[in-house]
Amino acid sequence: MVGQLRIIGAWDLLSPVLFKLYQIMIKKISLTLSLLILIVSGVFAQQISKEEMLFLTQKWTGERFEDGRPKVSDDILRRMKEVTHDEAWAVMKNEGYRYQYADGWGLMINPDSVLVGRALTATFMPGRPDIHDAIDERGKKEGKRGQNSWPVDLLVPGDVYVVDQFGIHNGGPTIGDNVGNAIYAKSGNGIIYDGAIRDIVGLKEIGSFTSYVSSYHPSHHNQPGDLNTMLIGINKPTRIHQVTVMAGDVVLGRDGGVSFIPAHLAEKVVVTSEVVRLRDMFGHQRIREGKYTAGQIDTRWSDEIEKDFSQWLNDHIDELPIAREQIQEILKKRTW
Repeated sequence: MVGQLRIIGAWDLLSPVLFKLYQIMIKKISLTLSLLILIVSGVFAQQISKEEMLFLTQKWTGERFEDGRPKVSDDILRRMKEVTHDEAWAVMKNEGYRYQYADGWGLMINPDSVLVGRALTATFMPGRPDIHDAIDERGKKEGKRGQNSWPVDLLVPGDVYVVDQFGIHNGGPTIGDNVGNAIYAKSGNGIIYDGAIRDIVGLKEIGSFTSYVSSYHPSHHNQPGDLNTMLIGINKPTRIHQVTVMAGDVVLGRDGGVSFIPAHLAEKVVVTSEVVRLRDMFGHQRIREGKYTAGQIDTRWSDEIEKDFSQWLNDHIDELPIAREQIQEILKKRTW
């Protein structure tokens, strides 16, 4: 009985200590889990990991950049410049991608030109000192200066800088003619920018800086004096208007709007566009010749017209605005 009382007494003394240790252990586990969640969710890790890039773009089976970003070929980019939004939209809609077109831009630079390239994305959010400073401090340890320049430093020829700056206007411009020239020097392209830019006259002097932005404002981004934005993501999925954009998407900017074409659909969009163009050329010619009526061309073609189209392709293969090798590929897949 005395022994039992001694054990109970000892336990009464130890239990507060054990409970305190238990609380410390739980706090450490919670802290560790919180850090892991922050890292996974990308609050600390601005640039997407290669593993996450591969996971999110697994439908793409072609060439990639070293960081995992899909690398749609230069040939597809060149041919994409002839594609219309209508053609791109139809293909993407049929594949289940219904919200890949963004219009309503407040300002366009070189609106009569066509912008095509691979998306490199950046996501900004309203500034918050503790998160901004943590991100900034880690960047400084890696030799980086100025968060606005981090994504720009990653651009390569053929890229389009796609930025969600959450539409910020007064005090928001992070791109003027100096940064604009740096972007153009690295990518050879302009920008898609959901926010305000400054130095509009200087940006217009960059001949091929075809760009779509939300607005213009003469103010400039003053991060030390007014922490109104901070960079929280590079090459992660980002939002431009109602579109979710993924790094490596093909950007098609023309006629006042922008289509964001998933990398794995880019070739299909281009080939479909080329077939549509050829069929339109053939149909218009045959209508003018009086061989077929508009009604025959506007409806599903008969086998006779399909065979005539194939023969027309063969007969004019070196005269058409589509490369010979592309027409030969089209002919291989035809059954007429």
